[in-house]
Amino acid sequence: MFAPHAESALFFPPELGTTALVLLLLAAFAAGWVDAVVGGGGLLQLPALLLVPGLAPVQVLATNKLGSIFGTATSAITYYRRARPDLRTALPMAGVALGGSFAGASIASALPVAVFKPVIVVALVVVAAITLARPALGQATALRYSGSAHYRAAVAVGLAIGVYDGVLGPGTGTFLVMAMVSLIGYDFLQASAKAKIVNFATNLGALAFFVPTGAVVWGLGILLGVANLAGGYLGARMAISSGAKFIRVVFLVVVLALIVKVSHDIYAENWG
Repeated sequence: MFAPHAESALFFPPELGTTALVLLLLAAFAAGWVDAVVGGGGLLQLPALLLVPGLAPVQVLATNKLGSIFGTATSAITYYRRARPDLRTALPMAGVALGGSFAGASIASALPVAVFKPVIVVALVVVAAITLARPALGQATALRYSGSAHYRAAVAVGLAIGVYDGVLGPGTGTFLVMAMVSLIGYDFLQASAKAKIVNFATNLGALAFFVPTGAVVWGLGILLGVANLAGGYLGARMAISSGAKFIRVVFLVVVLALIVKVSHDIYAENWG
């Protein structure tokens, strides 16, 4: 996807005007809210950062991760306090997802990203169809495995999603929720709670990768982080109070948005 290299240190983009900054912070707030409910906030925050003048692509990616980690940390803590996700499942998933994201980055350097995108679109369409056809899916927890088989399945999901985050990234939280609901058997609320812990780990791993390169734009990233934090806190509270049905609706909206976004990318890269 990219090769890390040293960038000139930048605390804040000098050409970013007040109006553009306000719009960027609104996008970060909305991204934090979406991420907290079902994942996929990168669909809002990353494209908004790409419009900031003077930022190199690696600076956009690094600063996006700094902003996002505030929101994932806040929503993970909020979910833990109120929904009490099982850490015996979430923490091993987070550990292997962190390692998987590093592996994914190395895969991305050897393979063109375009190879993966058609597969992702097909997977998203199938998931949207199944979710629409089965209204009861994710409404209540009905675990498909017990004992060590449950933990093996959870770790496999964490590894696969971690690799995906390293290769591509957008919609990582959405894919986590999708996998935990359909493959493991959690309801949407518990799946979202665990997804935030895993997503925090992948963001942390990415920052450990980016910070030494000097690519993080700290001033802008911290401002984005504050907005993302506020959105993440509100989104987690709303998801917990509204329950699985509310999360299912947001999940479907985000999946459909992902289908449109990735399909547009494929079209632009091949025929645009």
